[in-house]
Amino acid sequence: MARHPVRTPQQLALVLQGYRRQAGLTQKEAATKVGMLPKTISLIENDADSSSIASLFKLLSALDLEIVLQAKGSSTATPDGDEW
Repeated sequence: MARHPVRTPQQLALVLQGYRRQAGLTQKEAATKVGMLPKTISLIENDADSSSIASLFKLLSALDLEIVLQAKGSSTATPDGDEW
């Protein structure tokens, strides 16, 4: 699986949406896997600034993903967009 440097809420939203689609899950299916409402998945994907950390972690669980933090200088990839 590819690495995706994420430095803004919007970048994270796009990456998560891509993983969800790659897994062949609708927003409703991903939400059902972890006891969330589909509108919560939509909020994470479309208005990341308003999403809660708890909702984010539930979506990560539904997609079988985890967050790994590292110092900025240790990544060779360059993210698009401004830093948050």
